[in-house]
Amino acid sequence: MKLYAISDLHLLGECNRQALATLPAHPEDWLMLGGDIGETEEQLEFALSILTRRFQRLLWTPGNHDLWTLPSDTSGLGGEAKYRRLVSICRDHGVLTPEDPYVLWPGEGLPHLLAPLFILYDYSFRPADVPLDKAIEWAAESGVICADEVLLSPEPYSSRSAWCAARCLYTEKRLQEVSPRAGLILINHFPLRQDLVRLRWIPRFSLWCGTRRTEDWHIRFPVSVIVHGHLHIRSTCFRDGVRFEEVSLGYPHNWNHESGIEPYLREILPGHSAMQHPVEDRRNKDL
Repeated sequence: MKLYAISDLHLLGECNRQALATLPAHPEDWLMLGGDIGETEEQLEFALSILTRRFQRLLWTPGNHDLWTLPSDTSGLGGEAKYRRLVSICRDHGVLTPEDPYVLWPGEGLPHLLAPLFILYDYSFRPADVPLDKAIEWAAESGVICADEVLLSPEPYSSRSAWCAARCLYTEKRLQEVSPRAGLILINHFPLRQDLVRLRWIPRFSLWCGTRRTEDWHIRFPVSVIVHGHLHIRSTCFRDGVRFEEVSLGYPHNWNHESGIEPYLREILPGHSAMQHPVEDRRNKDL
């Protein structure tokens, strides 16, 4: 029995959809989904209808693309309402979400609680000499503006930063209640540390990649592994003895289609399967 993780399936791409449809079954294993499944409810439904039949159990957290409100979306849902709708869809499929109790991993090894998180970003991943009110202008100087600025509503919060602050407070409270006798496996779409954001071609995209509020969570709480996506740069890093896994698949040009999706499943427990197909960082303005 294994715990796998993958994120950024980006099912708007037809080749990604086809590859997901041919993913072999793992009937004894669990899978953590780290967000950016797609941009529509239909794409989420498509993924869950397949993956709930291929894996024993799924856990999900949203990415920024999942939360977009596209011009073609007739539901009128955005912000918190859109998030709650996605949570409802996941629960209809028996998938655990950031709103559900953390679940104990039943596999071999030391006890671990699996904790899907929903933490946004607050534009704090920026140089110290760039003030917050100039941050987006600073990023735009290099030709970088995230599509979230148009498509990701923070309603009913005043801003995405305010929504991020609320989610951090909510999550901190829950993590503080966890017994130290069980290690934590955290999964969030966005990296929890700024030093993990290494974007060679678009460094100023860091604005939309996380919050400094979570920089020390790996030592404040009894964490064993932190899983994230968003960067489309698969990696394994260690900070203070804690393993950080970036588990993105990515856009069609970010992965090797000949191999299918299965090699991109990252084993989190009981062992550790480092990605065997490193992919060079590529320019992506709509992560």
